[in-house]
Amino acid sequence: MEALALRLPPSVRAASIRDMSTTPLTDGELIELVGGGDRSAFDELYRRYARPVLGLALRRLGDRGRAEDAVQDAFAAIWRSASSYDRDRGAGAPWLYTVARNAIVDGLRRAPEPAAEAPDEPSAEPEPPDRAEQAWVSWRVHRALETLPDHERSVIELAYWGGLSQSEVADYLNLPLGTVKTRTRSALARLAGALEEELS
Repeated sequence: MEALALRLPPSVRAASIRDMSTTPLTDGELIELVGGGDRSAFDELYRRYARPVLGLALRRLGDRGRAEDAVQDAFAAIWRSASSYDRDRGAGAPWLYTVARNAIVDGLRRAPEPAAEAPDEPSAEPEPPDRAEQAWVSWRVHRALETLPDHERSVIELAYWGGLSQSEVADYLNLPLGTVKTRTRSALARLAGALEEELS
């Protein structure tokens, strides 16, 4: 991680924003400051999230060197996209993980693994009707997510959009693991009920 920090501009490696206030800012507040060009806020976001984003990149890429490059791309994307963040649409952490994950996926597309000879078998890619069905299901799930209480929605967003394990969610939210598991079960039950209502 030290190598990652050394590759950032010196101004980004300046003193943490924590020195500016005794009350820690929320992730959303930091993202809004970053959207206004605040490098100290960016430094604090990097301090909070570089390690989890590296973990996400490692799980996606399986190679530490490529994962470290992906973290740099992810935080560059966060810097560029921060002005589009809207706290009314959700908490800061899920937004950050979504931007980071998209940057990692974009990096995969730009630098694919060497192509192997195509096998003589049907493609595993979904057909257009299947893709349309997946898009419809995704829309319904996102709509159902909006009906969840905030404390349940944040657990689901961190787990499914952020790619965090339940233990990582518990650490991030500073909650007991049992509470995270209970909220996850409750949220999934509510989502199932909301989706059934929509289909009936």
